[in-house]
Amino acid sequence: MARKLRMGMIGGSLDAFIGAVHRRGAALDGEIELVCGAFSSNPEKSKATGEALYLPAERVYGSYEEMILKEKELPEGERMDFVAIVTPNHVHFPPAKMALENGFHVVLDKPITLNRAEAEELKKIWEKTNLVFCLTHNYTAYPMVKEARHLIRTGVIGKVRKVIVEYPQGWLYKLVEGAGTNRQADWRTDPARSGAAGGVGDIGTHAENLAEYITGLKITELLADLSIFVEGRRLDDDANMLLHFENGAKGILHNSQICHGEENDLNIRIYGELGGLKWRQMEPNTLLLLNQDTGTKVIRTGVNAVSRAAQVHTRQPAGHPEGYVETFASLYRNFAKAVRAKEAGEEPDPDFDFPGIEEGVRGMAFIDTVLKSNADGAVWTKFE
Repeated sequence: MARKLRMGMIGGSLDAFIGAVHRRGAALDGEIELVCGAFSSNPEKSKATGEALYLPAERVYGSYEEMILKEKELPEGERMDFVAIVTPNHVHFPPAKMALENGFHVVLDKPITLNRAEAEELKKIWEKTNLVFCLTHNYTAYPMVKEARHLIRTGVIGKVRKVIVEYPQGWLYKLVEGAGTNRQADWRTDPARSGAAGGVGDIGTHAENLAEYITGLKITELLADLSIFVEGRRLDDDANMLLHFENGAKGILHNSQICHGEENDLNIRIYGELGGLKWRQMEPNTLLLLNQDTGTKVIRTGVNAVSRAAQVHTRQPAGHPEGYVETFASLYRNFAKAVRAKEAGEEPDPDFDFPGIEEGVRGMAFIDTVLKSNADGAVWTKFE
């Protein structure tokens, strides 16, 4: 395939946050071009977005159904190759299902669907296809996250004993939803559009995914205590959990959206028999390798000799921050490589990995397990 991959976008109108992030990330490596879109359920808003993005009018659609069916009718040399779905959670499953059933690869924002039943059905549909599916748990694409994973896989810190992962935010410390001034808050706190979980679904799934990705260990059971601190809110805005991992390791996961002054301080600490690791998303170029006897080693992006997986996800010279948009760029680049490998009948390079349908289903199972534990009185609950 000696050309750019052609992307169609569902959602992501001009006043949406995450759509613009996806477009910037997809464009960064020159592997992908946006050729069409159904940017809003409001046809006029979709049209206005298409015009602002300089798309031809005939490739801007009033609904995702229209886009998928009309793009499928175009010649192979013109139609889109895949769809990027960047809608609120309740509009994840229907377009993803339709895209797969009509032969299009899919990039989908997390969480994968509104509920677990939809996620499991989507997996069954995907298994019948020969298509590539990417779920944008973007934090896994930071170079130092790749390095942390490599150090654990190669035994540098020994058997993992303890995992502490946190994701505090402060943007929902008061009731901002319902006034019509914050669209993000409006839908993320609405059970009909967000699902049965609030903060757990939004950022708790990122913390769960990061912990399992870096350690290579699955959570087997958990104890969860959820709170709604802001009066009038319908979904959780604070969560505290204890975790058990499959190798016997113990963990703590805390996510919150009412921590005054916090931005997006996703961070993780992992302690093994031979050493420990620390990483913070707000200082992503630095990974700390801890040892009681020899002290702390600072591993820096672009400075230290690191694994190939970290190297191929390093985009900036030493001293220049690896950013949030770049993590999306890496996922889109890796996705594009996987599509090209599939077209060529080859196996994709494992160092250019990305989250997929399995991580999506697991994220929904995590949400269900957390909700059940909390509803049963904050008790230990098996993570099936």
